[in-house]
Amino acid sequence: MKKLILSAAIILGSMTAFATTVPTSNELVQTLSIQEEYVEVQVENVPDAIKTALLAAHPDAVLDKAHVNANKEYKLEVTAAAKKVILFADETGKWIQK
Repeated sequence: MKKLILSAAIILGSMTAFATTVPTSNELVQTLSIQEEYVEVQVENVPDAIKTALLAAHPDAVLDKAHVNANKEYKLEVTAAAKKVILFADETGKWIQK
């Protein structure tokens, strides 16, 4: 009986010695963010279409700063209801989601 228990223990012990682990794959994901370059312009130089669209969408908003990129897309820094907000519009006054 002792030999049977001893041999069972040896067999079970030898089985765990050859156990292997399954390799896990770690994928590396890179995120590339492209930042568009905006150049600051004076608020007076913002097209009237954008000013009209801003007044229609946010009547109490104050245009603090304006920036433009090469695609004539405007980045507007606006204060509305005591909050600073950044809005994007094209030169025709259509709002852009970014």
